[in-house]
Amino acid sequence: MKICITSQGNNLDSKVDPRFGRCQYFIIVNAETLEFEAIENPNIETMGGAGVQSGQLVAETGVRAVLTGNVGPNAFQTLSSAGLEVITGVSGTIKEAVEKYKKNEFTPTQGPSVNSKFGMPPKN
Repeated sequence: MKICITSQGNNLDSKVDPRFGRCQYFIIVNAETLEFEAIENPNIETMGGAGVQSGQLVAETGVRAVLTGNVGPNAFQTLSSAGLEVITGVSGTIKEAVEKYKKNEFTPTQGPSVNSKFGMPPKN
């Protein structure tokens, strides 16, 4: 089964990024084989709509679940509408997150964990 984990780097030893819409990378990983693909997030600098655009990008990869630190209301709605399981509160390395997911140590999120402005770059 393929899952997506937000990441601060482009490999399985990278830390989970606490942001969804503006994370550095999306790691698309096969939970059984640990084969993965790192997708650089094109929405990091987006002024608005990063959550929705990132949600659409992830939904198109064919994953069944998204693991992240936090997810805002627009991203949550986009992911849920695509039928994806959303899990927040994830930390540690990508590899650790996959192992915990395989052991059913996470509970799916029932709603957004942060407001819609979380993770936006500060205004100068």
